[in-house]
Amino acid sequence: MLKQRVITAVVLLALLLPALFASNPLFFMGLTVVFIAAGAWEWGRLNAMPAWASWLGALLCLLCCILAQQGGWVQETPSWVWPTAGSFWVLFGAWMIHRGVPGWGLWRKSWRWTGGLLALILAWLALAQAHQRGVNFLLSILVLVWAADVFAYFFGKALGGRWIPIKLAASISPGKSWEGVLGGMLGVFLVAFLWVLVDQHYALSNLSFYSLILGKGLWVVVPALLFMAAMSVVGDLLESLVKRSAGMKDSSGLLPGHGGVLDRVDALLPTLPLAMMLISGI
Repeated sequence: MLKQRVITAVVLLALLLPALFASNPLFFMGLTVVFIAAGAWEWGRLNAMPAWASWLGALLCLLCCILAQQGGWVQETPSWVWPTAGSFWVLFGAWMIHRGVPGWGLWRKSWRWTGGLLALILAWLALAQAHQRGVNFLLSILVLVWAADVFAYFFGKALGGRWIPIKLAASISPGKSWEGVLGGMLGVFLVAFLWVLVDQHYALSNLSFYSLILGKGLWVVVPALLFMAAMSVVGDLLESLVKRSAGMKDSSGLLPGHGGVLDRVDALLPTLPLAMMLISGI
């Protein structure tokens, strides 16, 4: 399993890194839209859609992303897009976690399917728009989510249940603890502190997400980082909820050793649009 994970990670990096730093942003947009389309195919399977509908979802996702790019939404989206997407994620995410696994099946299958495709399209649009702002900016958002995940894992393993006996969401993901969430938040603040120092030391013109938020004042930075760390957990829990409802361990086997595309991007689905919402107007 470890060997598979390493090989898959190396292959993905070999594909993503050249596209990420390419002078033509179309390479990055083209590669990532393929991943998002694969996630749309997985989404159809997770929601028990017919095989043709899963493929149709992938095609629709691909076409909508292309239309968004052609329509200039990658460069600039209408002012209502990110606040609407952010509000939806906060309200809907909290509601679904509160309702738990049984609540997911109460939605009409067509609604679940359509909502998931929309979330994937918006995540890609935020990803592409963040890339347009600069590699430093995009990487700072990605690393925020990865840091939250890594720190949460190790803190959860070491301290899970010792300080707070109540599980985070026992019916959705029994292994997750409040200690892990707190550790993830600590990791986000540590990464943000170090990243701002690097931005300032090298006087980078392409500022990171952290430096841009810091420009709004410390009173904004702390709640913004807590909010982003918390929403990365929401994205992870929502995908776990859907998989548990479907009786599946992974979203697919497309990424050997890692599961599926959705297993790797679940925490990014809410955090990318929310990051764009938070820096709107900067």
